[in-house]
Amino acid sequence: MEMENGLNVGTTTTHEGAELKNNVEKAENNSPNAIGGRQDFEKSTGEDQNSKTVSFLKLFSFADSTDVFLMIAGTMGAIGNGLGLPLASVLFGEMVNSLGRPTGIVPLASKVCLKIVYLGVGVGAGGFIQVACWMITGERQAARIRGLYLKAILRQDVAFFDKETNTGEVVGRMSGDTVLIQDAIGEKVGKFLQLISTFIGGFAVAFSKGWLLTLVLLASFPLLVASGGLLSIVIAKTASRGQAAYANAANVVEQTISSIRTVASFTGEKQAVMNYKRFLITDYKAGVHEGMVSGLGFAAVKLVAFGSFALAVWFGSKLILNKGYNGGDVLIVITAVLTGSAALGETSPCINAFVAGKAAAYKMFKTIERKPKIDTYSTKGKILDDIHGDIELRDVFFSYPARPNEQIFSGFSLYINRGTTSALVGQSGSGKSTVISLIERFYDPQSGEVLIDGINLKDFHLKWIRQKIGLVSQEPVLFASSIKDNIAYGKDGTTFEEIRVATELANAAKFTDKLPQGLDTEVGGHGMQLSGGQKQRIAIARAILKDPRILLLDEATSALDAESERIVQEALDRIMVNRTTVIVAHRLSTVRNADMIAVIQQGKIVEKGSHSELINNPNGAYSQLIHLKEVNKESEQASDDQNRSEITAESSRHDSSLRYSQRISHLRSISQGSSVNSCSRRSFSAFGLPIEGLIPDDTWTEPEEMFPKVSIRSLALLNKPEIPILLLGAMAAILNGTLFPLFGMLISKVIKSFYAPPHKLRKDTNFWSIIFVILGVVSFLAIPARAYLFSVAGCKLIQRVRLMCFEKLVHMEVGWFDKPEHSCGSIGARLSADAARVRALVGDSLGQILDVIASAVAGLVIAFVGSWQLAIIILALIPLISINAYAQLKFTKGFSADAKMMYVEASQVANDAVGSIRTVASFCAEEKVMNLYRSKCEGPRKAGIKLGLITGIGFGTSFGFLFLAYATSFYAGAQLVQARKATSSDVFQVFFALTFAAMGVSQTSSMGPDTGKAKNAVSSIFAIIHQQSKIDASDESGITLDNFKGGIEFRHVCFKYPCRPNVQIFHDLSLTIHPNKLPWLEKVGVGNPQSSHCCKGFMILILVILNLMELKFRSFK
Repeated sequence: MEMENGLNVGTTTTHEGAELKNNVEKAENNSPNAIGGRQDFEKSTGEDQNSKTVSFLKLFSFADSTDVFLMIAGTMGAIGNGLGLPLASVLFGEMVNSLGRPTGIVPLASKVCLKIVYLGVGVGAGGFIQVACWMITGERQAARIRGLYLKAILRQDVAFFDKETNTGEVVGRMSGDTVLIQDAIGEKVGKFLQLISTFIGGFAVAFSKGWLLTLVLLASFPLLVASGGLLSIVIAKTASRGQAAYANAANVVEQTISSIRTVASFTGEKQAVMNYKRFLITDYKAGVHEGMVSGLGFAAVKLVAFGSFALAVWFGSKLILNKGYNGGDVLIVITAVLTGSAALGETSPCINAFVAGKAAAYKMFKTIERKPKIDTYSTKGKILDDIHGDIELRDVFFSYPARPNEQIFSGFSLYINRGTTSALVGQSGSGKSTVISLIERFYDPQSGEVLIDGINLKDFHLKWIRQKIGLVSQEPVLFASSIKDNIAYGKDGTTFEEIRVATELANAAKFTDKLPQGLDTEVGGHGMQLSGGQKQRIAIARAILKDPRILLLDEATSALDAESERIVQEALDRIMVNRTTVIVAHRLSTVRNADMIAVIQQGKIVEKGSHSELINNPNGAYSQLIHLKEVNKESEQASDDQNRSEITAESSRHDSSLRYSQRISHLRSISQGSSVNSCSRRSFSAFGLPIEGLIPDDTWTEPEEMFPKVSIRSLALLNKPEIPILLLGAMAAILNGTLFPLFGMLISKVIKSFYAPPHKLRKDTNFWSIIFVILGVVSFLAIPARAYLFSVAGCKLIQRVRLMCFEKLVHMEVGWFDKPEHSCGSIGARLSADAARVRALVGDSLGQILDVIASAVAGLVIAFVGSWQLAIIILALIPLISINAYAQLKFTKGFSADAKMMYVEASQVANDAVGSIRTVASFCAEEKVMNLYRSKCEGPRKAGIKLGLITGIGFGTSFGFLFLAYATSFYAGAQLVQARKATSSDVFQVFFALTFAAMGVSQTSSMGPDTGKAKNAVSSIFAIIHQQSKIDASDESGITLDNFKGGIEFRHVCFKYPCRPNVQIFHDLSLTIHPNKLPWLEKVGVGNPQSSHCCKGFMILILVILNLMELKFRSFK
């Protein structure tokens, strides 16, 4: 009965034009999102993880009393579940003996069947407790570790992020390493305990029933354990096959699509396709190799199992003849040993999970236990009623922890009076921003003091003093939430009315009131949906809400154009009143009104005073900075005047140009290109264009892309060159499908032989032992052949489909990539995942169908030849047996859901917070971030617990169904034997033929592809293949000129971006650019500088595509 369990228990911005044209594949190498970058990170972090680990028991350091109870209960359930199989072997032997008796068959068989039912109830209950408890406690502990890790990260000082970690590593650990830890402390522990219990129980039963036969079978023990372990590893990794090998090809896709404008402008399509094709060949070889290795793994298990069974049958017959054993005892020993051996072999994935979890936990636990020098959560320090705002840096010596040998300050001193505005000016790297960091206490000086109101900054309660200091930086940091929520970071418990007042004071209400959702508008990741000026005004509103006594402006307007700077400066002037304000600026025009200006050079104050005082010293450092600025400005103005005289521009409808210049929403189309995320924004920076995304004034939703249905015939035609290979694979699949039912029939023959007269027993068992060896050899040839041949056909199809899609993609018009569904991430996923699933509907499906048909047909034929009555009864019970086979295979793969996907929103919160750690620290927003993170984790955590309960019920119930089916089958068989309508051999022939056929069908089906996903993938892929480009660079039609001079003319051009048809970009535009001239484009638009970016960006793009000349533009008031 459990013999099948014994045999199958687990069943680019830096490239110049000419270089880029010849080296397109290297474009955008520095992308933080590039796959290569992730691989380098994984490689760098993997070394540390592999060399240092925590102890296994330490993985459970964060378990609470509930978790301890769940683990104890889960352990008991796992032990009970694991002992079920060895006990079932004993009952199976009793059933063989009862059916082999000449009389009294039904009474004896009935007692055994009742025991099987009782055992099924016990095993089912144990399975439920095991899976549910370990999955739930794993989810609970992993969620707790995630939260503690993020809390510890937010607690660290800024120096920690300079030296020891980065945003990518933190997010990678929270989304990746916690999955490994959860795997090591969750259901894998229960599975390991169950398998160890099965191993110990199996050999205990075997030695008690026949120690001599057990010792002989131990000769095959190492091979069986090794092959079983290999099979478990292969099954566990089936879902991710081939993806690692495709990484380089995926990198080419990401680089090409994200910089599609650059690729198109330098006709790099052919080069990109060649690079992609080269990596696809590597991917094809890896896929075929993987299929072959997988097939050999399965074949090795079958060969060793069949060989071990042959040895057991041959030696068991000797013991029956010479040592007084009976057939039931021999079968109990065989099934118990094989079951125990296979169980031990299946522990390897669990051990691997434990090792990976211990390595992943090392750095996370180390971070959780780390005590920072500047502790955000410290409760120590002075809390006053308020501060006045006097600031002093006294004899400060300081160097950044990441660069200890580079001294920034050596005896630096500065005093700033309360309520005054002080400005720090100087060249880049002089130490201006370092003063801001020291006042915020992001760092402590190596010696000297930073004082506020005469009190050392170290003596204050850290959160309290930071709440008295407001910071507005050059690059304002916004979180991926609404405008209202971003402003609310400035103050705990703020009201909507306070937020509204802050937006008005910050000049932000002017644009937020025009948005469809107003303050509830989402700003996108890192505020990408807002312009630089808009983001800065939101940051100012946040600082206003904080109502600080000290205001720090770190180049708050340096990244803005003139118009945005004017609006932002107005807002800053309002909030600087009656506050101590420290301004760091490159633009000297922004500091003229400061009460005190300090000029810093190489970490020292070389001059100090008001603007009027400093300007009177012509040889002073401040005057030299002013003079240098004016010289540069005059040089640029002269160059602009010369360029402008070379351009003739005409416009027939000037009023229209003013109207369209007021539209700003289309900027995203140019600056972002193919995606709303950052992957495609880099391509435009090669032209020197501003990279800003603006919230549209007019909202227009692109209809969701619908993929057409594709017939299997259309897909099969793509696999036509591999038809001979598919036919050979089909033959191997049919042969492979018959192995399970034939094995079942042979077991029944062996059982009959064990009860034959001595001379016949000796002859028959020798014969069947040889047949088992032959069956093992056949399986060792058929299984790898099937796997290899279908891998060749399938990988060829994937390679062909991906190449066709990529060739089509690189020749699509640029406007096609403006749609969000055509972003580099979306396209990359379709080429990676969807293309890989395509093979499921042709080669893989054919092999699966033939396997199932062969198993079913062979099983039915053998069963009905034995006893048609019992065959019908068992056929009715097949669904119960199949459910358990499916559950067992899922158990081998793992029940836990993909935590990376479940926690994607929570990971985004962590990503935003860690990437903006200075902002979080400055606004004391650690608790807000943690509350938001916990709220995002609550849903996935509850879903994980619910999944544990449901999975436990399903897993336990499947075992109950299995044992119920066995008991029913044997009871019906006993009735037929007693009624002389069948022999005991017929009963076992029918039972094993059908149950083994069901096992084969169920396991083959569950290991097969998801046809629903495969059909959707085919539709997705063919939508690309059948897409027609409106501007196809591969089209050979059109005129060519012998003498191309380079004159350009826009003649009455009207234009809208395809993804924003409601926004008019050009309306009757006319523009002439003469050959060999350097164009100068003047800003147009009233009160809206972004409008000119769009117009200039569009024209520059056209000029660069033509590759005529170097372009240069200037904006002036």
